[in-house]
Amino acid sequence: MPYSSQELLNPDEISGGIPYDASTIAGPRGERQLTANELAIARAQGKCVTTIAAKLASK
Repeated sequence: MPYSSQELLNPDEISGGIPYDASTIAGPRGERQLTANELAIARAQGKCVTTIAAKLASK
């Protein structure tokens, strides 16, 4: 995840996600569901990994 990812800078909610990976805060019993912001972080990470993997595979 690039530090420039705007989803990581969202001050309006408590959410998982750091520049190293996508994550979520599940709660003590796992009852908390992903927020839209956390899902956007996960999608951005997937896109980043896919781009890097494609570049490595083409070498």
